[in-house]
Amino acid sequence: MKGNNNNNQQVKADRKPSGRRKQTGSKSADKKTKQVRVIPLGGLHEIGKNMTAIEYEDEVLVIDCGLSFPDDDMFGIDKVIPDFTYLNECKKKITGLVITHGHEDHIGGIPYLLKDLDIPIYGMPLPLGLIKNKLDEHRMKASMNEIKPGKVFKLGKHFKVEPLRITHSIADSLCLKIDTPAGVIFHTGDFKIDYTPVDGNKIDFGRLAQIGNEGVLLMMADSTNVMREGYTRSEAKVGETLDLIFRSAKSRIIIATFSSNVHRIQKIIDIALRCNRKVAISGRSMVNVFELAKELGYIKIPDNMLVDLNNAGNIPGKQLVIITTGSQGEPMSALARMASMEHKSIHIKKGDMVILSSTPVPGNELTVSNVVDHLIEIGAEVIYSDIAETHVSGHACREELKLMHSLIKPKFFMPVHGEYRHLQKHAQLAEYLGMKEKNIFLLSNGDALKLTSSKALREKSAVQADDIMVDGLGVGDVGNIVLKDRRLLSESGLVIVVASIDRATGTIISGPEVITRGFVYVRENEDLIEETCNEAREIIEKGLRGKKRDINGIKTNVREGLRKSIYAKTKRNPVILPVFMEE
Repeated sequence: MKGNNNNNQQVKADRKPSGRRKQTGSKSADKKTKQVRVIPLGGLHEIGKNMTAIEYEDEVLVIDCGLSFPDDDMFGIDKVIPDFTYLNECKKKITGLVITHGHEDHIGGIPYLLKDLDIPIYGMPLPLGLIKNKLDEHRMKASMNEIKPGKVFKLGKHFKVEPLRITHSIADSLCLKIDTPAGVIFHTGDFKIDYTPVDGNKIDFGRLAQIGNEGVLLMMADSTNVMREGYTRSEAKVGETLDLIFRSAKSRIIIATFSSNVHRIQKIIDIALRCNRKVAISGRSMVNVFELAKELGYIKIPDNMLVDLNNAGNIPGKQLVIITTGSQGEPMSALARMASMEHKSIHIKKGDMVILSSTPVPGNELTVSNVVDHLIEIGAEVIYSDIAETHVSGHACREELKLMHSLIKPKFFMPVHGEYRHLQKHAQLAEYLGMKEKNIFLLSNGDALKLTSSKALREKSAVQADDIMVDGLGVGDVGNIVLKDRRLLSESGLVIVVASIDRATGTIISGPEVITRGFVYVRENEDLIEETCNEAREIIEKGLRGKKRDINGIKTNVREGLRKSIYAKTKRNPVILPVFMEE
């Protein structure tokens, strides 16, 4: 595709198809003067960290506030959150934060956002409950406002939001129709089209078609599965597969899935009930979500069916199902600890059936494979997605995306929620369906799409939208320079040169001593260490003979001199840290 990314390219909308009614609102001539800005702060050119701001005059509406998990080269980083600089600058303008659903990539950044901002949150019961749990951990509170599908609510003077139920891999998922002074913005949220949802809450296709006929200025749509042809399978299909597996099992069943997938958990409970098995819950996040979903009525289980995990050993194996976390092989998860025989309550034994009701998230393939190998080595029978259909995606494939485009019929389109290749493929799909290339916008985080009722203009790098890394209690204090040092430390280790210097006389009082970590095994490389000490001494003494005796300059010379020498001898580039004590 060409022309989507031209800076400041202004385009006119296509003529409306025949039979399509004008958008509701003020007169057309008046609406053209009203400009709305749509600013993605996360979720573009990446999977996760989803967040979008919609701005009109003195008001800003925010959709979602998620996190993403660190890449392999982000050593020591716990999570990555959006950059809140723009929101902090316009904090008095923010009317509210609307949540599409309760996955981490849509709510995980909220505690960090609320540290500096007091924003009311709007969402369905399950995501609000999950957010409250997070805020309780951070000892924070927020204004929580429950919304209902089909019931319009206002945010400020200029925004009206109509939440609509959508099917996804978590309960209480929404898409959003947002009335703005320039026109209607439609946000699909994360979705797939499931005609047989487990909870029976189907998509209102009639209302979606009505919205499309009334006129949509801009659609933002989930792009995660756009590379996949056909349709995403229904969650009901997983239930059929699990039912067959459970009926054939003659031993204890341990099944790992995402704690947020309450529909899957309910299906497991239903099947276990039919097979006369008790159920135990393992993993902190699984227990928390289970209790919340049970309280809200999303999970129903007979009281005599649920057993405490600590008492699970008293139940015969053929009468027990353990639902656990760890489907992604996370090192500290319950399943990983079972696989390494470190779980305090559950010990895997020969004949146990372990089911991974998930597929590895990209980047987790190795950790999942390691857990599977350990389980098989112990003697468990392991069933995962390569063997049976134990998981289906929660995101729409190409045919479902085509249906959404055909229903909504937007003037302008911005693909969201995906890496660049996903966004580009989604843009090509929209063009294939008849949308003109000039009306499709591939943005990056921090860009802004300026909209009137008839025109759209891309503003490149409109606001700051960097990745903010969270490391322990530190938020944003680790940047590229620190990560570079951590990478170097991981690759070649550390060499510390310690010496005491009499600055007045220009002599070395003691040292230099060379200390290494992660560089070489000292006992087998004593000659190298001694040579490094001698070279460091020569460089220091030479620097001290100078008139100025610039200590910082001597440190630089030690780093550069030893770097060249060590590389010549070892072909390694350790971090070299001179430490001088002056007396």
